[in-house]
Amino acid sequence: MTQIKLSKEQRQYLKSLAHHLKPVILIGDKGITDTVITECKKSIAHHELMKIRISGADREARNAAIVQLEDSINATVIQKIGHVVTFFRRNHAEPKISFTGI
Repeated sequence: MTQIKLSKEQRQYLKSLAHHLKPVILIGDKGITDTVITECKKSIAHHELMKIRISGADREARNAAIVQLEDSINATVIQKIGHVVTFFRRNHAEPKISFTGI
C-alpha cells in the first residue's frame, strides 16, 4: 500500500487535532523491533492519528527510523518536531477523522 496524499489544508487540520495528543509509543535504545511495529499497527488502526517518541538517537538515525516506520505501518508522516513524530493512516472500515468542509 502507498501513503495517501493530503492537501495542505488537510495536513494543517491533522496537526491541529494532534496538538493535544501525547505520544502513545515510546521507542528507546533497542530501536524499531517487530514488537514496536506490531504495536504501531494496532494503535494507528484504532486511532488513525498518533504520536511516537523516538529517544536516544541522532538526527540521521531518527530520520531512518521514521522512514522505516512509515513504510512498515503504511502511514503518512504529518509532522516531525524534535524526537516526536505524528503519523496518520485512514481506517477505511471505521473512519474517526472527517475531512468534510476542508
